[in-house]
Amino acid sequence: MSSPAQPEPRLAGMQRLAVLVGPLLLRLLYSTWRVREINDAGWRALRARRQPFIFALWHGQLLPLVVQHRSEGVRVLISEHRDGELIAQIAARLGLDSIRGSTTRGAARALLAMCEALTSGNEVAVTPDGPRGPARSFASGTIVAAHRAKAPIVAIGVSASAAWRLHSWDAFMIPKPFARVTIAYSDPLYVEAADSRSAAQQTATFEAAMNATAAVAERSSVATSAASAGPVRR
Repeated sequence: MSSPAQPEPRLAGMQRLAVLVGPLLLRLLYSTWRVREINDAGWRALRARRQPFIFALWHGQLLPLVVQHRSEGVRVLISEHRDGELIAQIAARLGLDSIRGSTTRGAARALLAMCEALTSGNEVAVTPDGPRGPARSFASGTIVAAHRAKAPIVAIGVSASAAWRLHSWDAFMIPKPFARVTIAYSDPLYVEAADSRSAAQQTATFEAAMNATAAVAERSSVATSAASAGPVRR
């Protein structure tokens, strides 16, 4: 017999206000950024073939990517605690569906939901170090889901010429108005493993791929800081 569904956390007054105002402010802030994408051909080819895949991004770089990929039908894995409910409602107003759960809470349900979404042809976005860290540590659940669904993982790295960083475990990044934002993507990465247990042992490989992609974004941002911005994608 299945366990009863967990009630959704209730948002406090200021959080409800954030749900109403947040998406508007994010769209306004995003409209001032000069966004440059690097190596985006791989995932765009997957999308053109309607092949499902996983976007993997560090939790601290979530904000610019949520806005960049809004209204594209991407399903985002979001934790079940109250902060996650706030993010889920803001994401919904930006045109992003959510999968509830994380590596620490609701992990089994989240893994099943991720696999179902992928096998149904959806794209999924995951922060493999969320929701509580350690920062830039790749949890195995994303790799197991990719292996089971036979879906590739596309690592993402983000850099901004000017940004605020919160004093949080992930140094959450908020690019400032008129910042140059560089988004780098890895080539699609497939999980080569005989079974789920073997797949789960590849965290170091995918963590290195994430950090390498983040380094590409950072180097490109530094190299173009004194030059004109690259092509803008909306």
